[in-house]
Amino acid sequence: MIDIPDGLVESQHTYAGEAGRAFIAALPARVEEFLERWDLRPDGAAMHGMAALVLPVVRAADGVPAVVKFQVLDEETEGEPVALRVWDGDGAVRLLDRDATHGTGTMLLERLDAGRTLSGVEDSRKAVLVVADLLARLTAGAAPDGMRRLSDVARQMLADTPDALGRLADPVERGIVADCAAAVREVVDEPGDRLLHWDLHFENVLAPRETAERGPWVAIDPKPLAGDPGFDLWPALDNRFEPDEVVWRFEAMTHVLGLDRERARAWTLGRVLQNALWDVEDGRPLAADGLEIARRLRA
Repeated sequence: MIDIPDGLVESQHTYAGEAGRAFIAALPARVEEFLERWDLRPDGAAMHGMAALVLPVVRAADGVPAVVKFQVLDEETEGEPVALRVWDGDGAVRLLDRDATHGTGTMLLERLDAGRTLSGVEDSRKAVLVVADLLARLTAGAAPDGMRRLSDVARQMLADTPDALGRLADPVERGIVADCAAAVREVVDEPGDRLLHWDLHFENVLAPRETAERGPWVAIDPKPLAGDPGFDLWPALDNRFEPDEVVWRFEAMTHVLGLDRERARAWTLGRVLQNALWDVEDGRPLAADGLEIARRLRA
């Protein structure tokens, strides 16, 4: 038996509703089930983020260290094993096995060095270039059939914008959100078809273990979709936010990825719009960093 971290219980109960509560209730039995099914033994304390439990294990058959990732299966997570199979370790964590029959979203993954994330790189410009290099590799190929599509996400955002604008009292915020929506309208009919990570922030980039023959950095925890790589730039603009670095980061990443800057600008403003719509829906103030990113890119 393992102790389920209080932070994971709280986040699932708060943000995932009934599905999160059901996930937490089923988790102890699920851990036991997959340890037995894949012939694993626990090898350290469980880790967690907002949505997943990650348990270090060792495969009994060959002594290979790995981790089991337990998470709620939803529209954001269901494409993760598919994307990891496509990437096959090229810039992303390797998928060793998955639950393909019971629909739990459980995965057996390569074990990386959880103590060394890109957040530990002191020079933020170096960290941004690492993200850019990884994105160039991850978004190089077309998304497989059946992947969640940016076109659908973008059209839903545009449909939700009028209501959100009506709920914003600040005219400056309304203007920024309206401008972001206008930028998305310019590109929504050409959404792209690359395989995107969507959530490549500094904490989702880990170093491999010292014994692994890998590149220096590896991406984890994708929320994949098919679309334009410009939609993948926002996390690296927002991480360790520095207003005066926004334009440098944007130009550096678009250069490394070989993107058209006007299209990339529009899709990055689309991420600001996406976050603003979520803030309005949840009754939160709009994120100041996102508004500043929009201001800098609009200028």
